[in-house]
Amino acid sequence: MEYTKSELMVISAARELKDREIVFVGIGLPNLAANLAKRLHAPNLKMIYESGVIGANPTRMPLSIADPCLVTGSQSVCSMFEVFTLYLQAGRIDVGFLEGAQIDKFGNINSTVIGDYRAPKIRLPGSGGACDIASLAKRILIITRHEKRRFPERVDFVTSPGFLGGRWERERLGLEGGGPEKVITDLGIMEFDKETGEMVLTHLHPGVTVEEVKQNTGWDIRVSEDLKITKEPSERELKLLRDLDPKRIYLGR
Repeated sequence: MEYTKSELMVISAARELKDREIVFVGIGLPNLAANLAKRLHAPNLKMIYESGVIGANPTRMPLSIADPCLVTGSQSVCSMFEVFTLYLQAGRIDVGFLEGAQIDKFGNINSTVIGDYRAPKIRLPGSGGACDIASLAKRILIITRHEKRRFPERVDFVTSPGFLGGRWERERLGLEGGGPEKVITDLGIMEFDKETGEMVLTHLHPGVTVEEVKQNTGWDIRVSEDLKITKEPSERELKLLRDLDPKRIYLGR
């Protein structure tokens, strides 16, 4: 069954979520991947949204964190303050699922500005809850399309901390969360060195070459000695994904 790079990216991201985990869902592609995981293999996945929805069970793809379909069938609805204090700051979030305009070699995310902060070329939406999620969730998954402009060696602005300048720096600052675990793109999957915190290419998607990944990355990305090929999507995975995004709002044409 034919599929696009974007479809494999979202399916690969959905596979990373486990049943009964508590996931703080970001907008955009993380939202699509989390809802797919709940329909595929993690029916007891507890999705939490920044708007205050706990244990969301939407019958359709929510278009934003404030979509009314998130409330119907959810376990509870509370204030944003309570979401961040009683769940995130209390250490109850297993996974933070994020996206960003830029991700660098240590997993730092920029969603604030492109260019100099005082005179930016582009001003982006900003942090929202992403900085708190990146700082406090037990592990972070990042999903984004793999383009050189999205993968500079250093982000223009650290909106959400990864390992900053190295794994030691995150530990020195006392950030309680585990930091970024994987970056899933339309070319492959990257993980982070256990000692340095530097990004390492560990999986290539079918038909993609190491050279293609390197050409679309702003530094000479490390490649795992045990480089694997991503499992292709099944018919069931593709059908459920396409049913979630029939107009391809997130997946693109």
